[in-house]
Amino acid sequence: MRRPMQAPPMNGPRFNEFIQSQKVRVIDHEGENLGVMYTREAMAQAQELGLDLVEVSPNADPPVAKFLDVGKFKYEAQKKANLARKSQKTQEIKEIKMRPNIDDHDYDTKMKKVNDFIGEGDKVKITLRFRGRELSHGQLGMILLQRVQADVAETAKVEAYPRMEGRQMLMVLSPK
Repeated sequence: MRRPMQAPPMNGPRFNEFIQSQKVRVIDHEGENLGVMYTREAMAQAQELGLDLVEVSPNADPPVAKFLDVGKFKYEAQKKANLARKSQKTQEIKEIKMRPNIDDHDYDTKMKKVNDFIGEGDKVKITLRFRGRELSHGQLGMILLQRVQADVAETAKVEAYPRMEGRQMLMVLSPK
């Protein structure tokens, strides 16, 4: 037994004979509202102008259709989507590694980079690496991370509070 033939899946708006509703609210090529009319009637008028009847708002009651060139409409929609995709910023996680007994100047240099990353809108993962006997002085690492948190309080918020993972202590900051 053969399956009944179905229309190919639509990518983009429905147009001309693919419009399923009996009546549509029609807008002509100049933006004038022609009112509600039968779909066949509107298609005939669009073909007289050398254009297609394109459903621009299918969820309205009745659906809104416009006299347009379908190829041009799809092309412009694709360009708009590409531009939106190009302009969006992806948020990255940058990592700054420190040691519990870091010197003041080294700390200032690292904090400058942290502020740069947060200013660019990226998250910052601060990793404190413990080696040897430093591991028995976990409170030094906690004090250092609290100092970092206080220094970036006005520009960033703590997304993941300090925690130990093996020989490392981690904290994640994100822009406010």
